[in-house]
Amino acid sequence: MSIRVLLADDHDDVRAAYRMILDAQPDLTVVAEAADGLAAFEQARLLRPDVVLADIRMPKLDGLELTRRLAGPEVADPLRVVVVTTFDLDEYVHAALRHGAAGFLLKRSSPALLVEAVRAAVAGDTLISPQVTVRLLRQLAAPAPASPQAEPVEPLTPRETEIAGLVSGGATNAEIAEQLFISAGTVKNHLANIQRKLGVRNRVGIAASVWGDRR
Repeated sequence: MSIRVLLADDHDDVRAAYRMILDAQPDLTVVAEAADGLAAFEQARLLRPDVVLADIRMPKLDGLELTRRLAGPEVADPLRVVVVTTFDLDEYVHAALRHGAAGFLLKRSSPALLVEAVRAAVAGDTLISPQVTVRLLRQLAAPAPASPQAEPVEPLTPRETEIAGLVSGGATNAEIAEQLFISAGTVKNHLANIQRKLGVRNRVGIAASVWGDRR
């Protein structure tokens, strides 16, 4: 079945470009567009698309608040939201991930990365623009100024350690499953356990912990 996408951006030309890129893929279909955050929220609740591509700076409701309303921790039936923005600001990245975003892309990213982000979101992965990921990992892996980070209360199993290492190398759930000859569902279960043991919220946190251990 085709992956259904809702586009939310206040620039007509940007939405037109996204539609052209996504509709050219055999497995992706743009089902609706919205020129402001409030309209995007209403359409998302009505249509229940598989993925919402949301700009940050939009009238009526910004993309971060839209993400929180559609994908935040308090949402009973969350949608997958990929934030796409011109502004490469750490506070935007942190807020988007905290609000449940399934991806964070810069608008200067390639069309291929846009398509990959949509597919990754549906697969349960979180794709972040490479230049943003590198900066976040450096920040998260830097030594803490105060007391050293506590060791996990429950140590990782050898398999979990192996998967955490693959995550730090940028592997997706599907790639990990193929390499380790396990199902994608098993990978997701391992990732949930790893996040719980390390006390992190997402794949970036897992990768940062691995980087920190290697320092």
